[in-house]
Amino acid sequence: MSAGMTRLLVIAGLLAVWEIAARLFGDPLFVCPPSAVLAALPPLFADPKIVAAVAITVVEMVGAFTLAVLLGLGLGMAVGLNEFTKGTVMPIVLLLYAIPQTTVLPLFVLAFGIGPEAKIAFGLSQGIFPVIVSTVAGAANLPLPLLAAARSMGASRMQVLRTIVFPYMVPCFFTGMRLGMTAVLLGVLIAELYVSTAGLGYYTSHFAQSFSPPKLFALIAVLAAIAVTLNELCRIAERRFSRWQYA
Repeated sequence: MSAGMTRLLVIAGLLAVWEIAARLFGDPLFVCPPSAVLAALPPLFADPKIVAAVAITVVEMVGAFTLAVLLGLGLGMAVGLNEFTKGTVMPIVLLLYAIPQTTVLPLFVLAFGIGPEAKIAFGLSQGIFPVIVSTVAGAANLPLPLLAAARSMGASRMQVLRTIVFPYMVPCFFTGMRLGMTAVLLGVLIAELYVSTAGLGYYTSHFAQSFSPPKLFALIAVLAAIAVTLNELCRIAERRFSRWQYA
């Protein structure tokens, strides 16, 4: 049996257990079977407000994730490829990374208000650190003799980056991208939960407080689909930029 078929069977089994347990033992105010979640999806997306909320959350997530990748890669390269900046800046980065970011959410609200800018900025603050740390870790694994040989043979800085630095950093960089994507998703949703009147985070809180489990689980399924889609895009990009690993 193939790995894909095995995964499908495992998922089908878990859904079957959830269906039976929810029908036999679940309180309808707090939990519902998967069949009820599936039935709640069409009327949920018939509501223009929900469709708009999905669009808002996707735009905020994509914006925050794009900024986290671009800024994280640039800062990670600047820190990781220079021993002086690595010794001086990296401890500060790790210190900031260790701070529970939810505690500084009010600062983002004061700076950016309660609009999409605050969610994008807070999502960026969540996702940029995994990208920086992973990029610096990748830079630490670069083969120094190979770099010295390339420079001694007259390779330009851009040639060294393109043919040696980037290929060796691809695995670590994409690991940071995936971790950053998860952190961005959590950051945007947390911001929407507490300081928003729109977006999937707001409606998730609304449906939980109004005891509407089918709609709540339907929104959770939508969020899971968005996360899986972004993760799959990262996997495709990783295979595209590291074809030499799969040759």
